[in-house]
Amino acid sequence: MDTIAVIDFGSQTSQLITRRVREARVYCELFAYDTPAEDVLSINPSGYILSGGPASIYEENAPKIPEFVLESGQPILGICYGMQALAEALGGQVAPAQSREYGVAEIHVEDGDGLLELGSQPVWMSHGDRVEVLPSGFQVIASSNNSPYAAMGDPTARIYGLQFHPEVEHTPGGGEILRRFAVDICGAKADWSPSSNIPRAIRDIQEQVGEGSAIAAVSGGVDSAVASVLAYRALGERLKCVFVDTGLLRSGESAMVSASLGPLLNDQLQVIDAADKFLASLEGVTDPEQKRRIIGELFIRLFEEAAAPLKPPRFLVQGTIYPDIVESSGKDREVSARIKTHHNVGGLPADMDFALVEPLRLLFKDEVRELGRGLDLPAEVLERQPFPGPGLAIRCLGEVTSARLAALRAADRILTDELKSHQQTSAQAFAVLLPVRSVGVMGDRRAYGETIALRVVTTEDFMTADWARLPHDLLAGISSRIVNEVTGVNRVVYDITSKPPATIEWE
Repeated sequence: MDTIAVIDFGSQTSQLITRRVREARVYCELFAYDTPAEDVLSINPSGYILSGGPASIYEENAPKIPEFVLESGQPILGICYGMQALAEALGGQVAPAQSREYGVAEIHVEDGDGLLELGSQPVWMSHGDRVEVLPSGFQVIASSNNSPYAAMGDPTARIYGLQFHPEVEHTPGGGEILRRFAVDICGAKADWSPSSNIPRAIRDIQEQVGEGSAIAAVSGGVDSAVASVLAYRALGERLKCVFVDTGLLRSGESAMVSASLGPLLNDQLQVIDAADKFLASLEGVTDPEQKRRIIGELFIRLFEEAAAPLKPPRFLVQGTIYPDIVESSGKDREVSARIKTHHNVGGLPADMDFALVEPLRLLFKDEVRELGRGLDLPAEVLERQPFPGPGLAIRCLGEVTSARLAALRAADRILTDELKSHQQTSAQAFAVLLPVRSVGVMGDRRAYGETIALRVVTTEDFMTADWARLPHDLLAGISSRIVNEVTGVNRVVYDITSKPPATIEWE
Protein backbone atom coordinates (compact mmCIF):
# COMPACT_ATOMS: atom_id res chain seq x y z
CA MET A 1 0.00 0.00 0.00
CA ASP A 2 1.44 3.36 -1.05
CA THR A 3 1.45 6.09 1.59
CA ILE A 4 1.99 9.82 2.08
CA ALA A 5 3.40 11.26 5.34
CA VAL A 6 2.21 14.65 6.58
CA ILE A 7 4.74 16.41 8.80
CA ASP A 8 2.82 18.52 11.31
CA PHE A 9 4.13 21.93 12.37
CA GLY A 10 1.11 22.71 14.53
CA SER A 11 -1.59 23.93 12.16
CA GLN A 12 -5.16 23.42 13.36
CA THR A 13 -5.95 22.10 9.85
CA SER A 14 -3.13 19.56 9.60
CA GLN A 15 -5.59 16.69 9.97
CA LEU A 16 -7.53 18.05 7.02
CA ILE A 17 -4.49 17.54 4.80
CA THR A 18 -4.55 13.90 5.80
CA ARG A 19 -8.25 13.72 5.11
CA ARG A 20 -8.02 15.25 1.62
CA VAL A 21 -5.29 12.84 0.60
CA ARG A 22 -7.37 9.92 1.86
CA GLU A 23 -10.32 11.22 -0.12
CA ALA A 24 -8.10 10.61 -3.14
CA ARG A 25 -7.90 6.98 -1.90
CA VAL A 26 -4.23 7.25 -0.94
CA TYR A 27 -3.36 6.24 2.63
CA CYS A 28 -1.87 9.08 4.65
CA GLU A 29 -0.65 9.54 8.23
CA LEU A 30 0.17 12.60 10.30
CA PHE A 31 3.42 12.88 12.27
CA ALA A 32 4.68 15.63 14.55
CA TYR A 33 7.73 17.36 13.08
CA ASP A 34 9.92 15.94 15.86
CA THR A 35 8.78 12.33 15.43
CA PRO A 36 11.77 9.94 15.24
CA ALA A 37 12.74 9.18 11.65
CA GLU A 38 12.25 5.44 12.07
CA ASP A 39 8.59 5.94 13.04
CA VAL A 40 7.83 8.00 9.93
CA LEU A 41 9.87 5.78 7.62
CA SER A 42 8.05 2.71 8.95
CA ILE A 43 5.12 3.52 6.63
CA ASN A 44 7.52 3.82 3.64
CA PRO A 45 6.19 7.17 2.35
CA SER A 46 6.00 7.84 -1.36
CA GLY A 47 6.13 11.56 -0.59
CA TYR A 48 5.90 14.17 2.15
CA ILE A 49 3.55 17.08 2.83
CA LEU A 50 4.66 19.78 5.27
CA SER A 51 1.77 21.44 7.13
CA GLY A 52 1.24 25.03 8.15
CA GLY A 53 1.91 26.24 11.68
CA PRO A 54 1.80 29.27 14.01
CA ALA A 55 5.58 29.91 14.16
CA SER A 56 7.78 32.14 11.99
CA ILE A 57 10.66 30.24 10.42
CA TYR A 58 13.16 33.03 11.12
CA GLU A 59 12.45 33.00 14.87
CA GLU A 60 14.78 31.30 17.31
CA ASN A 61 13.80 27.68 17.99
CA ALA A 62 11.28 27.66 15.12
CA PRO A 63 10.43 24.08 14.02
CA LYS A 64 12.62 22.87 11.17
CA ILE A 65 12.10 20.27 8.48
CA PRO A 66 13.62 16.94 9.53
CA GLU A 67 16.82 16.17 7.66
CA PHE A 68 15.63 12.71 6.65
CA VAL A 69 12.74 14.33 4.74
CA LEU A 70 15.03 16.66 2.80
CA GLU A 71 17.47 13.83 2.09
CA SER A 72 14.81 11.29 1.09
CA GLY A 73 14.78 12.12 -2.61
CA GLN A 74 10.97 11.78 -2.46
CA PRO A 75 8.56 14.51 -3.60
CA ILE A 76 7.82 17.21 -1.00
CA LEU A 77 4.94 19.68 -0.83
CA GLY A 78 5.12 22.53 1.70
CA ILE A 79 1.93 24.34 2.73
CA CYS A 80 2.09 27.86 4.23
CA TYR A 81 4.66 27.51 7.05
CA GLY A 82 5.79 24.32 5.32
CA MET A 83 6.57 26.33 2.18
CA GLN A 84 8.45 28.92 4.20
CA ALA A 85 10.40 26.21 5.99
CA LEU A 86 11.33 24.71 2.61
CA ALA A 87 12.48 28.07 1.29
CA GLU A 88 14.61 28.71 4.37
CA ALA A 89 16.12 25.21 4.39
CA LEU A 90 17.03 25.33 0.68
CA GLY A 91 18.66 28.77 0.60
CA GLY A 92 15.73 31.15 0.01
CA GLN A 93 14.59 34.00 2.24
CA VAL A 94 11.45 34.50 4.32
CA ALA A 95 10.35 37.76 5.95
CA PRO A 96 7.24 39.36 7.48
CA ALA A 97 4.80 40.50 4.81
CA GLN A 98 3.94 44.20 4.67
CA SER A 99 0.28 43.22 4.69
CA ARG A 100 -0.99 40.04 6.25
CA GLU A 101 -3.20 37.86 4.10
CA TYR A 102 -6.15 36.14 5.75
CA GLY A 103 -9.20 34.77 3.97
CA VAL A 104 -10.05 34.25 0.33
CA ALA A 105 -7.49 35.50 -2.19
CA GLU A 106 -7.13 35.21 -5.95
CA ILE A 107 -3.99 33.54 -7.27
CA HIS A 108 -2.73 33.74 -10.82
CA VAL A 109 -1.14 30.51 -12.00
CA GLU A 110 1.64 31.14 -14.48
CA ASP A 111 3.03 27.61 -14.76
CA GLY A 112 1.09 24.91 -12.97
CA ASP A 113 3.81 22.29 -13.58
CA GLY A 114 1.26 19.48 -13.20
CA LEU A 115 0.20 20.67 -9.74
CA LEU A 116 -2.03 23.68 -10.41
CA GLU A 117 -4.49 24.55 -13.16
CA LEU A 118 -3.46 27.52 -15.31
CA GLY A 119 -5.35 30.80 -14.88
CA SER A 120 -6.91 32.55 -11.90
CA GLN A 121 -8.55 30.71 -9.02
CA PRO A 122 -9.71 31.46 -5.45
CA VAL A 123 -7.73 30.04 -2.52
CA TRP A 124 -7.64 30.43 1.25
CA MET A 125 -4.72 32.36 2.70
CA SER A 126 -3.73 32.62 6.38
CA HIS A 127 -0.23 34.01 6.84
CA GLY A 128 1.77 36.96 8.09
CA ASP A 129 5.12 35.91 6.56
CA ARG A 130 6.00 35.25 2.95
CA VAL A 131 8.87 34.01 0.79
CA GLU A 132 10.90 36.96 -0.46
CA VAL A 133 13.65 35.11 -2.36
CA LEU A 134 13.19 31.72 -4.01
CA PRO A 135 15.77 28.96 -3.43
CA SER A 136 18.08 28.11 -6.31
CA GLY A 137 16.38 25.94 -8.94
CA PHE A 138 12.85 27.03 -8.00
CA GLN A 139 10.44 28.90 -10.23
CA VAL A 140 7.25 30.87 -9.65
CA ILE A 141 4.16 28.74 -10.16
CA ALA A 142 1.55 31.25 -8.93
CA SER A 143 1.29 34.72 -7.43
CA SER A 144 -1.32 36.85 -5.67
CA ASN A 145 -1.61 40.58 -5.06
CA ASN A 146 0.09 40.19 -1.69
CA SER A 147 2.34 37.18 -2.38
CA PRO A 148 4.64 37.34 -5.42
CA TYR A 149 5.47 33.69 -4.71
CA ALA A 150 2.07 32.24 -3.82
CA ALA A 151 3.34 28.91 -5.15
CA MET A 152 6.84 27.74 -6.08
CA GLY A 153 8.31 24.58 -7.52
CA ASP A 154 11.44 22.73 -8.56
CA PRO A 155 10.10 20.13 -11.01
CA THR A 156 13.48 18.38 -11.28
CA ALA A 157 13.67 17.77 -7.52
CA ARG A 158 9.86 17.34 -7.32
CA ILE A 159 9.67 19.86 -4.46
CA TYR A 160 6.80 22.36 -4.30
CA GLY A 161 5.46 25.04 -1.98
CA LEU A 162 2.02 26.61 -1.62
CA GLN A 163 1.49 29.77 0.41
CA PHE A 164 -2.25 29.00 0.56
CA HIS A 165 -4.12 26.14 2.23
CA PRO A 166 -5.45 23.55 -0.26
CA GLU A 167 -6.84 21.38 2.53
CA VAL A 168 -9.68 23.72 3.59
CA GLU A 169 -13.08 23.91 1.91
CA HIS A 170 -12.50 27.59 1.10
CA THR A 171 -9.97 26.52 -1.56
CA PRO A 172 -12.40 24.96 -4.08
CA GLY A 173 -9.78 23.06 -6.08
CA GLY A 174 -7.64 22.14 -3.09
CA GLY A 175 -8.57 18.47 -2.98
CA GLU A 176 -7.58 18.05 -6.61
CA ILE A 177 -4.23 19.77 -5.95
CA LEU A 178 -3.46 17.30 -3.18
CA ARG A 179 -4.61 14.39 -5.36
CA ARG A 180 -2.27 15.49 -8.17
CA PHE A 181 0.62 15.69 -5.74
CA ALA A 182 -0.05 12.28 -4.18
CA VAL A 183 -1.00 10.36 -7.33
CA ASP A 184 0.57 12.16 -10.29
CA ILE A 185 3.76 13.51 -8.73
CA CYS A 186 4.44 10.94 -5.99
CA GLY A 187 3.11 8.03 -8.06
CA ALA A 188 1.00 6.62 -5.20
CA LYS A 189 -1.72 4.15 -6.12
CA ALA A 190 -5.25 5.27 -5.27
CA ASP A 191 -6.37 1.96 -3.79
CA TRP A 192 -6.96 2.66 -0.08
CA SER A 193 -10.27 2.74 1.78
CA PRO A 194 -11.13 2.52 5.50
CA SER A 195 -12.75 -0.90 5.05
CA SER A 196 -9.68 -2.22 3.25
CA ASN A 197 -7.78 -1.50 6.46
CA ILE A 198 -9.84 -3.95 8.56
CA PRO A 199 -7.40 -6.92 8.33
CA ARG A 200 -4.48 -4.66 9.27
CA ALA A 201 -6.41 -3.10 12.16
CA ILE A 202 -7.29 -6.56 13.52
CA ARG A 203 -3.63 -7.63 13.29
CA ASP A 204 -2.52 -4.45 15.04
CA ILE A 205 -4.90 -5.09 17.95
CA GLN A 206 -3.77 -8.70 18.22
CA GLU A 207 -0.10 -7.69 18.20
CA GLN A 208 -0.62 -4.97 20.81
CA VAL A 209 -2.67 -7.07 23.21
CA GLY A 210 -0.64 -10.25 22.67
CA GLU A 211 -1.76 -12.90 25.15
CA GLY A 212 -3.40 -10.32 27.41
CA SER A 213 -7.05 -9.36 27.75
CA ALA A 214 -8.97 -6.17 27.12
CA ILE A 215 -12.02 -4.26 28.19
CA ALA A 216 -13.95 -2.15 25.67
CA ALA A 217 -15.53 1.12 26.74
CA VAL A 218 -18.94 1.12 25.04
CA SER A 219 -20.78 4.43 25.02
CA GLY A 220 -23.45 3.67 22.44
CA GLY A 221 -21.92 6.06 19.94
CA VAL A 222 -20.64 5.18 16.48
CA ASP A 223 -16.96 5.32 17.41
CA SER A 224 -17.08 3.06 20.46
CA ALA A 225 -19.39 0.61 18.67
CA VAL A 226 -17.03 0.22 15.70
CA ALA A 227 -13.96 0.03 17.95
CA SER A 228 -15.60 -2.61 20.16
CA VAL A 229 -16.73 -4.82 17.26
CA LEU A 230 -13.30 -4.48 15.64
CA ALA A 231 -11.64 -5.50 18.91
CA TYR A 232 -14.09 -8.39 19.34
CA ARG A 233 -13.14 -9.68 15.88
CA ALA A 234 -9.50 -9.53 16.97
CA LEU A 235 -9.73 -10.89 20.53
CA GLY A 236 -12.95 -12.88 20.83
CA GLU A 237 -13.74 -13.89 24.41
CA ARG A 238 -10.60 -12.16 25.69
CA LEU A 239 -12.53 -8.91 25.24
CA LYS A 240 -15.00 -7.77 27.90
CA CYS A 241 -17.36 -5.00 26.78
CA VAL A 242 -18.68 -2.61 29.40
CA PHE A 243 -21.36 0.05 29.04
CA VAL A 244 -21.55 2.54 31.92
CA ASP A 245 -24.94 4.15 32.52
CA THR A 246 -23.69 7.45 33.90
CA GLY A 247 -27.08 9.06 34.32
CA LEU A 248 -25.77 11.62 31.82
CA LEU A 249 -27.34 9.94 28.80
CA ARG A 250 -30.05 11.00 26.40
CA SER A 251 -33.62 9.78 26.72
CA GLY A 252 -33.87 5.99 26.28
CA GLU A 253 -30.15 5.67 25.57
CA SER A 254 -29.30 2.83 27.96
CA ALA A 255 -32.01 0.52 26.66
CA MET A 256 -31.12 1.32 23.05
CA VAL A 257 -27.44 0.50 23.57
CA SER A 258 -28.18 -2.86 25.14
CA ALA A 259 -30.65 -3.81 22.41
CA SER A 260 -28.53 -2.73 19.43
CA LEU A 261 -25.00 -3.61 20.51
CA GLY A 262 -25.57 -6.70 22.64
CA PRO A 263 -26.08 -9.06 19.67
CA LEU A 264 -23.08 -7.57 17.78
CA LEU A 265 -20.83 -8.44 20.72
CA ASN A 266 -22.22 -11.95 21.19
CA ASP A 267 -24.12 -10.70 24.24
CA GLN A 268 -20.84 -10.05 26.08
CA LEU A 269 -21.98 -6.58 27.10
CA GLN A 270 -22.01 -5.72 30.81
CA VAL A 271 -24.11 -2.73 31.88
CA ILE A 272 -23.00 -0.83 35.01
CA ASP A 273 -25.49 1.53 36.65
CA ALA A 274 -23.35 4.32 38.07
CA ALA A 275 -25.70 7.30 37.79
CA ASP A 276 -25.57 8.10 41.50
CA LYS A 277 -21.75 8.00 41.55
CA PHE A 278 -21.38 10.37 38.63
CA LEU A 279 -23.93 12.87 39.95
CA ALA A 280 -22.30 12.85 43.38
CA SER A 281 -18.83 13.40 41.90
CA LEU A 282 -20.07 16.37 39.85
CA GLU A 283 -21.88 18.12 42.71
CA GLY A 284 -20.98 21.80 42.77
CA VAL A 285 -18.65 21.54 39.73
CA THR A 286 -19.12 24.12 36.97
CA ASP A 287 -15.77 24.25 35.13
CA PRO A 288 -15.97 22.16 31.92
CA GLU A 289 -12.38 20.94 32.07
CA GLN A 290 -12.87 19.81 35.66
CA LYS A 291 -16.06 17.99 34.62
CA ARG A 292 -14.12 16.13 31.94
CA ARG A 293 -11.32 15.15 34.31
CA ILE A 294 -13.77 13.93 36.98
CA ILE A 295 -15.81 11.92 34.46
CA GLY A 296 -12.69 10.52 32.76
CA GLU A 297 -11.20 9.33 36.04
CA LEU A 298 -14.45 7.81 37.31
CA PHE A 299 -14.87 5.94 34.01
CA ILE A 300 -11.40 4.45 34.42
CA ARG A 301 -11.98 3.43 38.04
CA LEU A 302 -15.20 1.65 37.07
CA PHE A 303 -13.46 -0.07 34.18
CA GLU A 304 -10.65 -1.15 36.50
CA GLU A 305 -13.18 -2.73 38.84
CA ALA A 306 -14.87 -4.51 35.93
CA ALA A 307 -11.51 -5.71 34.59
CA ALA A 308 -10.19 -7.01 37.91
CA PRO A 309 -10.94 -10.68 37.06
CA LEU A 310 -9.24 -10.44 33.66
CA LYS A 311 -5.85 -11.90 32.90
CA PRO A 312 -3.05 -9.30 32.81
CA PRO A 313 -1.71 -7.43 30.99
CA ARG A 314 -4.93 -5.49 30.63
CA PHE A 315 -5.89 -3.10 27.87
CA LEU A 316 -8.65 -0.52 27.42
CA VAL A 317 -10.24 -0.23 23.96
CA GLN A 318 -11.54 3.26 23.17
CA GLY A 319 -13.22 4.85 20.17
CA THR A 320 -10.86 7.84 19.98
CA ILE A 321 -10.86 9.42 16.49
CA TYR A 322 -8.87 12.14 14.72
CA PRO A 323 -11.05 15.15 15.70
CA ASP A 324 -10.66 14.10 19.37
CA ILE A 325 -6.89 14.19 18.94
CA VAL A 326 -6.70 17.61 17.28
CA GLU A 327 -9.00 19.30 19.80
CA SER A 328 -6.97 17.84 22.67
CA SER A 329 -3.60 18.68 21.09
CA GLY A 330 -1.08 20.72 22.98
CA LYS A 331 -1.05 18.33 25.92
CA ASP A 332 2.50 17.18 25.24
CA ARG A 333 3.80 19.69 22.70
CA GLU A 334 3.96 23.47 22.61
CA VAL A 335 3.64 23.69 18.82
CA SER A 336 -0.13 23.19 18.82
CA ALA A 337 -2.75 24.76 21.06
CA ARG A 338 -5.18 22.62 23.05
CA ILE A 339 -8.79 23.59 22.42
CA LYS A 340 -10.42 21.34 25.00
CA THR A 341 -9.75 18.07 26.74
CA HIS A 342 -11.66 15.02 25.56
CA HIS A 343 -12.25 12.60 28.42
CA ASN A 344 -10.83 9.75 26.35
CA VAL A 345 -7.77 11.71 25.19
CA GLY A 346 -6.58 14.24 27.71
CA GLY A 347 -8.91 13.60 30.65
CA LEU A 348 -7.56 10.21 31.74
CA PRO A 349 -5.78 9.75 35.07
CA ALA A 350 -2.03 9.18 34.88
CA ASP A 351 -2.15 6.20 37.23
CA MET A 352 -4.72 4.07 35.39
CA ASP A 353 -4.13 0.32 35.31
CA PHE A 354 -4.54 -0.01 31.52
CA ALA A 355 -2.67 0.38 28.29
CA LEU A 356 -4.82 2.07 25.65
CA VAL A 357 -5.95 0.44 22.41
CA GLU A 358 -7.30 3.07 20.02
CA PRO A 359 -7.83 1.43 16.62
CA LEU A 360 -9.72 4.43 15.17
CA ARG A 361 -7.44 7.27 16.29
CA LEU A 362 -6.28 7.91 12.71
CA LEU A 363 -9.78 7.99 11.19
CA PHE A 364 -12.38 10.70 10.67
CA LYS A 365 -16.04 10.17 11.55
CA ASP A 366 -17.19 9.30 8.03
CA GLU A 367 -14.23 6.92 7.66
CA VAL A 368 -15.27 5.21 10.89
CA ARG A 369 -18.75 4.73 9.46
CA GLU A 370 -17.30 3.29 6.25
CA LEU A 371 -15.17 0.88 8.27
CA GLY A 372 -18.26 -0.06 10.29
CA ARG A 373 -20.09 -0.92 7.08
CA GLY A 374 -17.19 -3.21 6.25
CA LEU A 375 -17.80 -4.90 9.62
CA ASP A 376 -21.52 -5.31 8.72
CA LEU A 377 -22.76 -3.08 11.52
CA PRO A 378 -26.44 -2.12 11.06
CA ALA A 379 -27.44 1.34 9.87
CA GLU A 380 -29.20 2.19 13.15
CA VAL A 381 -25.80 1.98 14.87
CA LEU A 382 -23.68 3.62 12.18
CA GLU A 383 -26.00 6.54 11.50
CA ARG A 384 -26.40 7.62 15.11
CA GLN A 385 -25.35 11.17 15.76
CA PRO A 386 -22.16 11.75 17.74
CA PHE A 387 -22.54 11.93 21.50
CA PRO A 388 -19.65 13.05 23.71
CA GLY A 389 -18.19 10.65 26.26
CA PRO A 390 -18.95 13.03 29.17
CA GLY A 391 -22.55 13.01 27.94
CA LEU A 392 -25.04 15.65 29.01
CA ALA A 393 -22.62 16.93 31.67
CA ILE A 394 -20.98 19.16 29.05
CA ARG A 395 -24.31 20.19 27.55
CA CYS A 396 -25.62 21.14 30.98
CA LEU A 397 -23.57 24.30 31.46
CA GLY A 398 -23.02 25.17 35.08
CA GLU A 399 -23.75 22.70 37.86
CA VAL A 400 -25.08 19.27 36.92
CA THR A 401 -28.14 18.28 38.95
CA SER A 402 -30.90 15.73 38.49
CA ALA A 403 -33.50 18.46 37.86
CA ARG A 404 -31.36 20.29 35.28
CA LEU A 405 -30.51 17.01 33.54
CA ALA A 406 -34.21 16.13 33.35
CA ALA A 407 -34.98 19.48 31.72
CA LEU A 408 -32.11 19.14 29.26
CA ARG A 409 -33.03 15.57 28.40
CA ALA A 410 -36.65 16.56 27.72
CA ALA A 411 -35.66 19.52 25.52
CA ASP A 412 -33.19 17.39 23.59
CA ARG A 413 -35.86 14.78 22.94
CA ILE A 414 -38.28 17.43 21.65
CA LEU A 415 -35.64 18.75 19.25
CA THR A 416 -34.85 15.27 17.97
CA ASP A 417 -38.51 14.30 17.54
CA GLU A 418 -39.40 17.51 15.71
CA LEU A 419 -36.45 17.26 13.32
CA LYS A 420 -37.39 13.66 12.56
CA SER A 421 -41.08 14.42 12.04
CA HIS A 422 -40.17 17.24 9.63
CA GLN A 423 -37.62 15.00 7.85
CA GLN A 424 -34.79 17.40 8.59
CA THR A 425 -31.37 15.73 8.54
CA SER A 426 -28.20 17.09 10.08
CA ALA A 427 -24.74 15.93 11.08
CA GLN A 428 -25.42 16.72 14.72
CA ALA A 429 -28.32 18.24 16.61
CA PHE A 430 -28.72 18.72 20.34
CA ALA A 431 -29.95 21.01 23.10
CA VAL A 432 -27.79 22.86 25.62
CA LEU A 433 -29.03 24.09 29.00
CA LEU A 434 -27.52 27.46 29.90
CA PRO A 435 -27.05 28.75 33.45
CA VAL A 436 -28.75 31.95 32.34
CA ARG A 437 -32.05 33.01 33.85
CA SER A 438 -34.35 35.55 32.28
CA VAL A 439 -37.72 37.05 33.04
CA GLY A 440 -40.75 35.83 31.15
CA VAL A 441 -44.53 35.68 31.41
CA MET A 442 -46.21 32.30 31.68
CA GLY A 443 -49.87 31.94 32.60
CA ASP A 444 -50.17 35.68 33.30
CA ARG A 445 -47.48 35.33 35.94
CA ARG A 446 -43.85 36.36 36.09
CA ALA A 447 -41.52 33.52 35.18
CA TYR A 448 -37.80 33.43 35.92
CA GLY A 449 -36.47 30.40 34.09
CA GLU A 450 -33.37 29.02 32.42
CA THR A 451 -32.48 29.08 28.73
CA ILE A 452 -32.17 26.28 26.19
CA ALA A 453 -29.82 26.78 23.23
CA LEU A 454 -30.37 24.63 20.14
CA ARG A 455 -27.30 23.52 18.18
CA VAL A 456 -27.86 21.95 14.72
CA VAL A 457 -24.89 21.70 12.35
CA THR A 458 -23.92 20.36 8.95
CA THR A 459 -20.45 18.97 8.31
CA GLU A 460 -18.56 16.29 6.42
CA ASP A 461 -15.61 15.71 8.72
CA PHE A 462 -16.44 17.42 12.06
CA MET A 463 -13.21 19.40 11.76
CA THR A 464 -15.22 22.30 10.36
CA ALA A 465 -18.98 22.76 10.54
CA ASP A 466 -21.73 25.23 9.67
CA TRP A 467 -25.03 25.90 11.39
CA ALA A 468 -28.10 24.39 9.73
CA ARG A 469 -30.55 26.79 8.11
CA LEU A 470 -33.73 25.30 9.57
CA PRO A 471 -37.16 26.61 8.48
CA HIS A 472 -38.43 29.33 10.77
CA ASP A 473 -41.75 27.61 11.38
CA LEU A 474 -39.90 24.48 12.52
CA LEU A 475 -37.79 26.50 14.97
CA ALA A 476 -40.93 28.21 16.22
CA GLY A 477 -42.62 24.87 16.83
CA ILE A 478 -39.61 23.46 18.69
CA SER A 479 -39.37 26.58 20.85
CA SER A 480 -43.08 26.50 21.66
CA ARG A 481 -42.97 22.86 22.72
CA ILE A 482 -39.91 23.34 24.91
CA VAL A 483 -41.21 26.33 26.87
CA ASN A 484 -44.61 24.67 27.30
CA GLU A 485 -43.42 21.15 28.16
CA VAL A 486 -40.08 21.55 29.94
CA THR A 487 -40.25 22.67 33.56
CA GLY A 488 -38.01 25.57 34.48
CA VAL A 489 -37.29 26.76 30.92
CA ASN A 490 -38.85 29.95 29.55
CA ARG A 491 -36.52 30.94 26.70
CA VAL A 492 -35.06 29.18 23.62
CA VAL A 493 -32.23 30.48 21.40
CA TYR A 494 -30.66 29.10 18.22
CA ASP A 495 -26.87 28.89 17.83
CA ILE A 496 -25.77 30.32 14.45
CA THR A 497 -22.00 30.03 14.96
CA SER A 498 -19.81 28.00 12.62
CA LYS A 499 -16.79 25.87 13.55
CA PRO A 500 -14.36 27.59 13.69
CA PRO A 501 -14.49 29.92 15.55
CA ALA A 502 -16.74 27.85 17.83
CA THR A 503 -16.50 24.14 18.49
CA ILE A 504 -19.56 21.99 17.89
CA GLU A 505 -20.10 21.30 21.58
CA TRP A 506 -20.45 24.25 23.94
CA GLU A 507 -18.07 22.82 26.53
